Amino acid sequence: MKAIIKTGGKQYQVAQGDTLKIEKLPKIQEGEKVVFDEVLLLIDEKDNVTVGQPYVAKAKVEATLVRNFKDKKIDVLKYKNKTRYSVGYGHRQQLTEVKIDKIVV
Repeated sequence: MKAIIKTGGKQYQVAQGDTLKIEKLPKIQEGEKVVFDEVLLLIDEKDNVTVGQPYVAKAKVEATLVRNFKDKKIDVLKYKNKTRYSVGYGHRQQLTEVKIDKIVV
């Protein structure tokens, strides 16, 4: 069974046993259970597709939080030719890794 969920302003395709990196979930510690209620689409074992309007009723995805971490640093450089202008800065995104336990219909 597969599902498409919405979290952190993004959509992810998940199946049971998958691990995925999503936007950081606040106030949740490692090992705690997470429930995603915003299920947009379901595909069952017989390839029957259920599309939500906007969400599938009574469907949810249960997951376990594995860890909170920071992603690799992204270096940004602004440069303008012949004006002696150059600015550099970096950014490290806060992420959460979750393991999908089961998809409940």
